[in-house]
Amino acid sequence: MCSPTGDETCQHDEQNREETEVQPTDVFPWHLGVCDAHCHPTDTMSSMASISGMHARVLTIMATRSQDQNLVSSVAAQHGIKGRNELVTPFIDRNAQPSDKVIPAFGWHPWFSYQLYDDAADKMTYVPLEPADAQQKAKHYTAVLSPAPDSDFLSSLPDPLPLSGFIAETRGRLVDNPTALIGEIGLDKAFRLPWGWNQTEKPERDTGLTPGGREGRMLSPYHVKMPHQVCILKAQLRLAGELGRPVSVHGVQAHGVLFDALASLWKGHEKEVVSRRNQRLVAQGAEDFSSSDEDDEWASKKGPNDEKPNKPKPFPPRVCLHSFSGPPQMLQQYLNPAIPARIYFSFSVVVNLSTHGLESKFADVIQVCPDDRILVESDLHTAGDEMDRVLEQIYRKVCQVKGWSLTEGLERIRKNYEGYIFG
Repeated sequence: MCSPTGDETCQHDEQNREETEVQPTDVFPWHLGVCDAHCHPTDTMSSMASISGMHARVLTIMATRSQDQNLVSSVAAQHGIKGRNELVTPFIDRNAQPSDKVIPAFGWHPWFSYQLYDDAADKMTYVPLEPADAQQKAKHYTAVLSPAPDSDFLSSLPDPLPLSGFIAETRGRLVDNPTALIGEIGLDKAFRLPWGWNQTEKPERDTGLTPGGREGRMLSPYHVKMPHQVCILKAQLRLAGELGRPVSVHGVQAHGVLFDALASLWKGHEKEVVSRRNQRLVAQGAEDFSSSDEDDEWASKKGPNDEKPNKPKPFPPRVCLHSFSGPPQMLQQYLNPAIPARIYFSFSVVVNLSTHGLESKFADVIQVCPDDRILVESDLHTAGDEMDRVLEQIYRKVCQVKGWSLTEGLERIRKNYEGYIFG
């Protein structure tokens, strides 16, 4: 979902956006394999029929809430990419478009984190009773929302679900989908819950949209308290570490808290950083100080298509900070060589080029971002021609800033995407 990782915020529905057009200067090489690192087309299921005809090679489709987990599963069953080899080979026939284009992602977005309760907590905010108990529901939402919701707003909210149940379901989906990742997850300090549907609005809602989103409703004053968001986030990060899956992370106005949440999980697992003085003492050709003996042994034995075996850890092996719009110094904090996770940064038109302020700092961030950590995304809620258009636009813009030809840029970013998904 639209989600700057910085001071600006973009809600689920499109707001007043300035479109910044990058004028094409040459034919766009779609045949090299264009990868969308983050999108939400299952929010508009009627658009899914367009996937097979899209120029983009792969769409990483995010789940965010209860209503879209099964939808992402069903789309992956129909269009899912089965393995690494389907991405690494460029198209020979430029007119050939494989029908398998989807990498699924399963996660619970911070905007909907209030709908879960931590049933492993010493003091649970909700105790499920039969029949459902209104007092328990009020107790939970008063504990996780600020300000405390009134009775009218409470009546519009669903009965909360146990976090352990969601984690168990997600584990099952990931086991069933070996290429799947966890997303969209994260933290959002700016988001406010929308007001509930009233009786006059319900008949007029667009039934083509998956339920549960904002859908243009006015925002209430209620927001999810940060400790609860962190609880939901860390449970999903731990699951990613357990199964060795990458994550796609949303962060708005919570950079410090987000970094601290990640760092708390990799604490004690940091890499040893060798000083430059000591590096000079090492024989030439042995400069990779991040490689462990275990990694070396696996690399010496692996075949060309082998996946690295997963060794469970309490943190995800790879993290994508999606639609990253923080300043360069924020980005550099994630590049500390001691960090044991590999951090990627993806960029989109709908966030990074959406306002003059964001666009003005875009080039500085791209220039600081290492060439092997850049990803791109559409972050759109509808598949089809518009998704292809904004993907081409952001690829062109990134290549322009980096000084890459389109061929070089697409090949680099596809390789980065392969590394992000498969390691």
